[in-house]
Amino acid sequence: MPTATDPQFTAGVNALWQGIVDDDPAEAMPFFFPKSAYLQVKALSDAGSDYENRLIGFYKLDIHAAHQLLGSGAKDAKLVGVSVPAKAAEWIRPGVEENKLSYYRVYGSRLTYTENGRTKSFGLFSLISWRGQWYVVHFGPNPRPKPIGVVYQPQG
Repeated sequence: MPTATDPQFTAGVNALWQGIVDDDPAEAMPFFFPKSAYLQVKALSDAGSDYENRLIGFYKLDIHAAHQLLGSGAKDAKLVGVSVPAKAAEWIRPGVEENKLSYYRVYGSRLTYTENGRTKSFGLFSLISWRGQWYVVHFGPNPRPKPIGVVYQPQG
C-alpha cells in the first residue's frame, strides 16, 4: 500500500503544484501515472493511444483549469499538502476497470493550498498505485461527456 509521506510522493505533489502554478502540464507529469505502467496494467486494444489522447489530454486540460482557478494570484499561492484517505483505498483485481493487473485505487484525495491568506482545496479524482507509489490517473472527474478541463470539487 503506498503512503502519502514517501519522498517520491512529496516530489510528485510538488511537481503537480508547480505545473499548476506555472500553467505547464509538462512540469506536472512526474505525478501522473507512468505510460509504461499503463501499458502493463490495462487490457485495452490500443492502450498507448488511450493513454496519450484521453488520459494525458484530460490531465493537461485539468492543469490549465486549476491554474485558471488560482487566477492572477497563482504565483503567490502556496501548497500546504495533499491528503490521501488511505483507509478508502481499494485493491482492484484483474478484469475490473479493463485491467489485466491489480493495483490500489483511492478516491477522495485533496490538494490544499493557501491563497491571499485563505485556505482552499480541490479534489484529485483518482489515484492509483504502481510499485508502491501513488500517482494521479484522473485529476478531474472520469468519465466526462466532453473534453474540457475541470477542477474537481474546489472549496474555499
